[in-house]
Amino acid sequence: MRRPLPACVSSDRPGPDPRLLRWVRHAALAGLAMVLVWPAARGHSQWLGWLPLWLLGMPLVSWWAVLRFPLPRWPRRRVQARRRAPRTARRPAIVASLPRAA
Repeated sequence: MRRPLPACVSSDRPGPDPRLLRWVRHAALAGLAMVLVWPAARGHSQWLGWLPLWLLGMPLVSWWAVLRFPLPRWPRRRVQARRRAPRTARRPAIVASLPRAA
């Protein structure tokens, strides 16, 4: 039974090659198992650098690339306009009448 593509991938394009998708998925899961089980896989290599990047990060990025870089679609929140108090007409300032000097 084939799994449906994620909702963010349009269905008008043909899906990725299932053999390649299966290979990349197995590589990512094997890298995850190595990083979790084998302590030396969490370290650093003189030739390769940080091993979890190559054992887990790169297979996950390639899995994402095989799926044609789908981005998750988050439900949009409706932006509600702030309710302001209704503006009242401005009243002229009351000026006390001062006696005029002659």
